[in-house]
Amino acid sequence: MTATIQPTRAALLILAGMAVLGFADNLVRHISGVSSLWQFHMIRGGMVVLVLSLASLFGAGALWPRKPKAVLARSAFTAGSMLIYFGCIALLPIGVVVAGLFTAPLFVLIISVLFQGKTVGWVRWLSVALGFTGALLVIRPDPNALNLVAFLPIGAGLLYAIGAIATRAWCEDEDTLTLSVWFFGLLAIFGLIGVLVLPSEGTGAAGFPLRGWMPLTGDMLRWYVALAIGALIGIICVFKAYQIGEASYVAIFEYSLLVFASFWEWKLWDQRVPPLGLLGMALIIGAGSMIAIRTAE
Repeated sequence: MTATIQPTRAALLILAGMAVLGFADNLVRHISGVSSLWQFHMIRGGMVVLVLSLASLFGAGALWPRKPKAVLARSAFTAGSMLIYFGCIALLPIGVVVAGLFTAPLFVLIISVLFQGKTVGWVRWLSVALGFTGALLVIRPDPNALNLVAFLPIGAGLLYAIGAIATRAWCEDEDTLTLSVWFFGLLAIFGLIGVLVLPSEGTGAAGFPLRGWMPLTGDMLRWYVALAIGALIGIICVFKAYQIGEASYVAIFEYSLLVFASFWEWKLWDQRVPPLGLLGMALIIGAGSMIAIRTAE
């Protein structure tokens, strides 16, 4: 049976999910100075997998996919995207990181044309140009002091785009809980590899992606629990929104993460987005929204 479309409820759910994720992502800075990217993903991913596995026992969905290789490949791309995303949060303003991630719809369009043989009109190509212009305004690269790290979030957007295409092309019949368990499970495995390979030394946010296992304190564990809860609440809201709303409609509201993440960064860390950055975010939101609308037509 097809679920009843509830656009207002779907919009409220996706906005709630983005507000929670924007807040939770900002909390990573509380641990970035003493923890590590890999330890964070190993522990948070393990917590989420445990909760979702318990939910599966109560009939919330299946754990084992219909096409394991396809789900594993899809999970690898999306997990790689999140490794870059959270690694950059410790090093860059969160608005820059989220803006880079939200270049994903632009890459989806480009990949669909280059590798899937799809044809798009001039409006969507204009949207791609506007979106990348917006990303540059947010990043604000200085030719005299070029910081290549500032471009890494765009790499996260590319990997996320490939994961999104893989979800539709390879994993259309998979349960959402299955995809979530494998995504977080693979992140936990990547985290385990990182803590085993990288040195357990140093402090400071700049070393967040470069360290392995760090001494686990009670305060750090509390933050991990808070981050896992935030991720679960956000994901549940997003999944439910897509279940009861049109995908192209819901996708537009996902861009509110740019607003929420920047708002929480201002409230929690007193960091404001400059006017050019705000213009860049507006261009990214407009470009992605236009692509979603035109794709649905």
